[in-house]
Amino acid sequence: MIVRIMGEGQVRLADRHLAELNKLDDELLAEMENGDGPGFRRTLQALLARVRYLGEPVPDDSLKPSDLILPSPDATLEQVRDLLKTNGLIPG
Repeated sequence: MIVRIMGEGQVRLADRHLAELNKLDDELLAEMENGDGPGFRRTLQALLARVRYLGEPVPDDSLKPSDLILPSPDATLEQVRDLLKTNGLIPG
C-alpha cells in the first residue's frame, strides 16, 4: 500500500503492518476526541515515525495514488479535526 504523509511524500508499506498502525491510529482518534493535545502530539509522532521506519520511500518522480493519507508532523489537533470533517483523509 502507498501512504502519503502530508508535506513529506509517499512511502510504500507492506499490508502486514496495517494492524500495528491501526492501533496507533485508534489511540490518535481517541486523544483527538478527548481533546488531549499532548497525547495527540505524542501519538501522531509515533505513528509517523513507525510509517517512516516500516516503509520504503517512493521516489519523488514516481507519484502513485495514495491508499492512506496522514497529517503532517506539525499538524495540530484542530487541523486534523478539520481534515476529518471536510475530507475524511485519515482512515478510521
